[in-house]
Amino acid sequence: MALSHDQILDLVKTTQKELGKMKWTEIATDLQEYEVLSKMLKRDKVSFATGEGIQRNVMVDESGAAKHVGLYNSDDVNVGDVMQVMDVPFRHSTTNYAFDRRERAMNEGPEQIVELIKVRRADAMISLAKLLEDCFWDDHTGDNVTPFGIRYWVQGSTSQGFNGGNHAQFASGPGNLSASDHPRWSNYTDKFSNTTKADVIKKLRRAHRLTDFKSPVDIPDYRTSKGQNYRIYMNEETISAFEDIGEASNENLGRDLAPMDGSITFRRNPLVYVPKLDAETNKPIYLINWGVFSVFFLKGEHLREDGPLRVAGQHNVYQVHVDLSWNSLCVDRRRLAKLSTDGAA
Repeated sequence: MALSHDQILDLVKTTQKELGKMKWTEIATDLQEYEVLSKMLKRDKVSFATGEGIQRNVMVDESGAAKHVGLYNSDDVNVGDVMQVMDVPFRHSTTNYAFDRRERAMNEGPEQIVELIKVRRADAMISLAKLLEDCFWDDHTGDNVTPFGIRYWVQGSTSQGFNGGNHAQFASGPGNLSASDHPRWSNYTDKFSNTTKADVIKKLRRAHRLTDFKSPVDIPDYRTSKGQNYRIYMNEETISAFEDIGEASNENLGRDLAPMDGSITFRRNPLVYVPKLDAETNKPIYLINWGVFSVFFLKGEHLREDGPLRVAGQHNVYQVHVDLSWNSLCVDRRRLAKLSTDGAA
């Protein structure tokens, strides 16, 4: 006997209640395929806030108060304005899942309805995960809808040094702090021409050193949070070239390039392939210290599930909406680097 509208809705709501609040762990297996989300959604990287955005104090200068003194020297009062307030707005993402009361599963009994809702719910989460992962690697257009990704926080330059300034679409700078006004609020940059030991390997060494990248000392470190914080990202062409260099040079590159756990590493920091970077012709290489990144969610709007609600114009169709208010936050751009063949942002 077919279930009524009310019976189906009651069963769906009961199923949602039993499944509990939506969590990223529901798609833990799929999440492993998403490099950024797997790093950003760890418990110690996630925070909650209220209001219209996230404000954090950031040290972007130093007072220079320290000095050498002699006996009976007079004290100097040196109060420097070294702190600035970073402001990052919340951005909003959404997904949904739906069902038609006439679907076969909706008329085969409670067990089938529960399984259908589980599958549709997981599919909605996977869709949201892909949207967020893509967001981290896509360049920002400057709109007031899209959350901030890697390319918002990390800029390129044709010169070597801490010259990664403001995104072209955000004159006020990342987090509403301008690198033009605060030079220490800049990421490291460099430009290379060839994927060779004399060129990119040498420049990658320098970037690794100046951004204070930490190399895991041993295998256990490699698999703990100490080894998980540091990653080097590039496209397929570049990572293939690094693999060729490693094979051809063998022992001649010393401790720079080496295989580990089936992948290639630079000073034991994994080189990670990012498909989204394949479209970039300037062969960008990003050195990311995940220790200075975090994700903030608006309290009460973290995977908020509303429904099922009847869809207007489709009286047999019901839809559940899942909403997320969030953004990414970086507290130290000097721990990030970008290298490329043209120095483009």
